Amino acid sequence: MLSFKDLTTSHLAPQTRQLDNGRIVCLSGASGSGKSLLLRALADLDAHGGDVYYDDIAQSATPAHLWRQWVRLVPAESQWWADNVNDHFAQPPAPADLKALLLPETALDWTVSRLSSGEKQRLALLRAINTAPKALLLDEPTANLDQKARRAAEEWLLEKIRANGWPTLWVAHDEDQILRVADQFWHLENGSLICREHA
Repeated sequence: MLSFKDLTTSHLAPQTRQLDNGRIVCLSGASGSGKSLLLRALADLDAHGGDVYYDDIAQSATPAHLWRQWVRLVPAESQWWADNVNDHFAQPPAPADLKALLLPETALDWTVSRLSSGEKQRLALLRAINTAPKALLLDEPTANLDQKARRAAEEWLLEKIRANGWPTLWVAHDEDQILRVADQFWHLENGSLICREHA
């Protein structure tokens, strides 16, 4: 379980919530409302008030590099630091995962410069799970995908999240997508998280 108590950012009043294992909480809110700042605080990338926990392990008592491996953020704009795709993976992704995301096995041999925004997004998802995370923070993970690739990514993520029991916070704006993937829905408005359950 990933939880936070009295968490504050520059856009967030004190909030206390939890994300249960294997369940997806979708997060929406107007542009500039602080969604990405919330994810970055949970990933220990930005200073914040309050406390964050994975089970009973405090973020504040955990080395930052280890916490970021456990609580893995996939940002809306992924970062690439080497010329070739395969240099970003400690071990190659399973061929079945590449196929599920509609990527050829040869994608690992590509240069980053030839990747489309959608290919970068799907490869960034593969890269995130490659480090065996304990929780996922997904900032609009399908925003640059066409409908076929978006549905493939949704199905793949749902299967991985359920199978591995990852508590997941997923920023999304498409109501249809939220209805498809969310177990719970939070809306960020005026510094508060407004919660509702899906049927």
